[in-house]
Amino acid sequence: QVQLVESGGGSVQAGDSLRLSCAGSGRAFTHYNMAWFRQAPGKEREALSCISSSEGSTIYAPSTKGRFAIWRDGTKNTLYLQMNSLNFEDTAVYYCATSLASKCTSDNSKYNYWGQGTQVTVSS
Repeated sequence: QVQLVESGGGSVQAGDSLRLSCAGSGRAFTHYNMAWFRQAPGKEREALSCISSSEGSTIYAPSTKGRFAIWRDGTKNTLYLQMNSLNFEDTAVYYCATSLASKCTSDNSKYNYWGQGTQVTVSS
């Protein structure tokens, strides 16, 4: 069993930055691939970025356009997402999730544990 708790969301202006955190507890955190997703009202859940459990390789969705960075701190059992140059289209609930798949994937059905989400609102 893994518990995930996101934090760091909030209301910001366009162009601002936010850093999201995802604190994990339970089964060994470092065994999982970890990812960030988001879901805007009326839209499907979108995969943003993933970091692998093994070598720490990362992948990013085109929508992040080099603005987002993912990393993990195994000593703190915490996953991070740095988001820069935020715009209105980034408004959504952001989720972290874990996967035991062999490699990172954007398929949210491959993720077995999810946090409760943290709201990010960007005003233009």
